[in-house]
Amino acid sequence: MEAVHAIELRHITKRFGKVVANDGIDLTLDRGEILSLLGENGSGKTTLMNMLSGIYFPDEGEILVQGKSVSIRSPKDAYENGIGMIHQHYKLVDVFTAAENIALGLHAKGRLDLKQVAAGIRKISDQYGFGIDPDKRIYNMSVSEKQTVEIIKVLYRGADILILDEPTAVLTPQETERLFTILRSMRDDGKAIVIITHKLHEVMSLSDRVSVLRKGKYIGTLATAQTSPQALTDMMVGRAVRLNIDRPEPMDPKPRLTVENLTVLDAEGVKRLDGATFTALGGEILGVAGIAGSGQRELLEAIAGLCPATGSVLFTPEGGAPTQLIGKTPMQIKQAGVAMAFVPEDRLGMGLVGGMGMTGNMMLRSWRKGRGAFVDRRDPNALALRVKEELEVVTPSVEFPVRRLSGGNVQKVLVGREIASAPSVLMSAYAVRGLDINTSYTIYHLMTEQKQKGVAVIFVGEDLDVLLELCDRILVLCGGQVSGIVDARHATKEEVGLLMTRTGGKEDGPHA
Repeated sequence: MEAVHAIELRHITKRFGKVVANDGIDLTLDRGEILSLLGENGSGKTTLMNMLSGIYFPDEGEILVQGKSVSIRSPKDAYENGIGMIHQHYKLVDVFTAAENIALGLHAKGRLDLKQVAAGIRKISDQYGFGIDPDKRIYNMSVSEKQTVEIIKVLYRGADILILDEPTAVLTPQETERLFTILRSMRDDGKAIVIITHKLHEVMSLSDRVSVLRKGKYIGTLATAQTSPQALTDMMVGRAVRLNIDRPEPMDPKPRLTVENLTVLDAEGVKRLDGATFTALGGEILGVAGIAGSGQRELLEAIAGLCPATGSVLFTPEGGAPTQLIGKTPMQIKQAGVAMAFVPEDRLGMGLVGGMGMTGNMMLRSWRKGRGAFVDRRDPNALALRVKEELEVVTPSVEFPVRRLSGGNVQKVLVGREIASAPSVLMSAYAVRGLDINTSYTIYHLMTEQKQKGVAVIFVGEDLDVLLELCDRILVLCGGQVSGIVDARHATKEEVGLLMTRTGGKEDGPHA
């Protein structure tokens, strides 16, 4: 007798206008397994899982749960079929407690008993080792605690089929390993789990099987033990992709930015960055690591003149006199002859104008004065076409609104434009967040090219494996303070993770 799958998708198709996001996909998920779902940006992974969780409804095809055909038209329908999705961006009310968030939307006869909810939360926590306080308010929680609340929320509603979208994007290595231990325990308890992730080392260490999508089509499923990161990447992209990040030794590194006692207060007077001191060298990549909200954004924006700050940021050009950047606006920094490029975390909010095409967005920079790899001085349209060709930006035309492009293509436009300005300092915040492996490696190679041209590259990242492989040094932030600066060639992931929570590790000093 053929085994019944926890989930079976048959010929699932989903269209958005003329775009076919999922094209006749067949997929199975069994109880007691962790399935990783891999694919480049725009391959249809999240769309497919959104149909399982009731956010979208398929145009064609059939969904079977435990061998029975079901219609999932809302998240409520998904829960009734035992399916719960933990999204990358948590859907929690900050001023509520864990118990209140978990109780939201539950239908109960009479008044909801929060004590009963709290008891249910403790039972689930004891079963899987979560360790969450039901009475703790969300705004007092760490990122990993918020994620735990989201997981308990779907378990409390009876879900035994769990979908997690990029679950480790903002977790430390220690938090990631704790999550993996919990997920393995849930798998052993008979749960069926799907993980959407771009991190191949996590796929190899956690999953039992891996399913690959490419351009909306199902490519195949492999047992994790019988494949490799290289083979999976080749399946995702459709051709051989080199997975090595080149890290040449810095050539004649010289101080480019000297930061001393840099402090940033928010509107309420709270210190978001507290006395940061370090030097960024021309010809090196300085990585910045830290738990989300540790001052990374404030650090880059203060250097770029985008937010008020105290302290000192001295820019020293090649063979020139230092220039003080604190107190200057971005325009004043530019007029002072400082060639600075900034790839912000908010790509469409700060970096690009979503309603404009590539050509219009190129005009936002002083493209005439560039001497970088993508520069064509004749007009911004030529520069847009050059960036499109060099970085393989997938767009109908250079006039097509960038807000309608995939995240990976938006990032290519932004990075390409900033590099075209021929900077002396290039700062990027989470340049590869949410990007597929192929696009990510394109960005890494561009950063290394700038380093080799003598540019001081400051690279804020969240994947410690990448930071340790790409960067020359790593500055670690914790609670707005510099907790250590380590040599990326010799530091370990555990050492950096401990510095991120300031519970140990060595500090090589600001000029290590």
